[in-house]
Amino acid sequence: MTRPPRVAVVGAGVAGAGVATAIADSAVDVTVLERGDTVGGRTATRRRDGCRYDTGANYLSDGSERVSDLVRTLDDGDLVDIERSVWTFGADGDVSPGDDERTDDHRWTFEDGLETLPRRLLERSSATVRTATAVTGLTYDADADADTDEDRWTLDVEDDEAPNAGDVNRRIAADAVVLTPPGPATASILEASTVDGSAESSWQFSSLAAAARSVSYRSIHSFALHYPFDLERPYYALVNTDRDHPVGWVAREGEKRGHVPDGETLLIAQMAPDWSVDYRSTPAADAANEAAERVAALLEDERLADPDWTDRIVWRDALPTGDTDTDTDTDGETTRTDRLRDAEPDGLFVASDCTHGRGRIHAALESGLSVGDRLLGVLEG
Repeated sequence: MTRPPRVAVVGAGVAGAGVATAIADSAVDVTVLERGDTVGGRTATRRRDGCRYDTGANYLSDGSERVSDLVRTLDDGDLVDIERSVWTFGADGDVSPGDDERTDDHRWTFEDGLETLPRRLLERSSATVRTATAVTGLTYDADADADTDEDRWTLDVEDDEAPNAGDVNRRIAADAVVLTPPGPATASILEASTVDGSAESSWQFSSLAAAARSVSYRSIHSFALHYPFDLERPYYALVNTDRDHPVGWVAREGEKRGHVPDGETLLIAQMAPDWSVDYRSTPAADAANEAAERVAALLEDERLADPDWTDRIVWRDALPTGDTDTDTDTDGETTRTDRLRDAEPDGLFVASDCTHGRGRIHAALESGLSVGDRLLGVLEG
């Protein structure tokens, strides 16, 4: 190949940023395509009335040594290590310290919010990032010859920069593709994909799509609840451990340096999946009032039932259920992860959380880095 290999990464969340980071020092030309207006994915940070708050993932934990070392290289003096611990509660609402006595573990965010993580990774990777660009399908040319610089992959995209963007498909050529969206979105792309050429492959788009779609996801409504007074507690957050309470998680955003002005309180309440389904059609203000009442009862402070402003964020595919590494195919041996790797020798990779089943930011970053490593092996092999 006389030109640098071209890689298209679909999704500018943490996994996509991890892929770009892993191949940043190579001679690969990387383009990251994001359907939203900004990068970040589930590391969503919002701003209002002098507050910054993380509405999706609330922090990044250590994960692997590679992740920990990488995060420290991103510190421009704004890395925040949340010092107080996470306590637990059950269906009865009884709060206890739990077993969260951390030693070497960290809970990181940034003064400007957790979305700083993928944004800074992408900036330092020198990848080209295109937002407002939705990938709708792929075409694989089975007969393409890399020695003659033929393009093996083509991506169909809808681009807001095009006139009549909803009706105009653009095509992007690449030597390899990485899909990072949640399982249902990844499956939709694969289901709309086709193969050109006569050469046979050992995989099919339909099989890959079925593997991605077989992972179920829970929906979660996340609320920001603001109060014009300080709320002191001995913990950073509470987590429901038996999954039998309407509130799944409530965190004190003021424990993050630079997020909440002094004398104010901002709580992030993430409701349980069942509650989120029950209230999916409820107007945002009414749902926020109900969530605030649940939080007030849990924290035993009636003032919390009346926030002075609220914000609701709906995460449709918030958390994958189950560990996909242990879910086997009909032969009793092949895992979903194995099936989703079938097309890697031909340049198609999946770094979605449907491959590992963990709705954690460090797992997404580890997945992206690992896929980037394997991608380089294929391109350089």
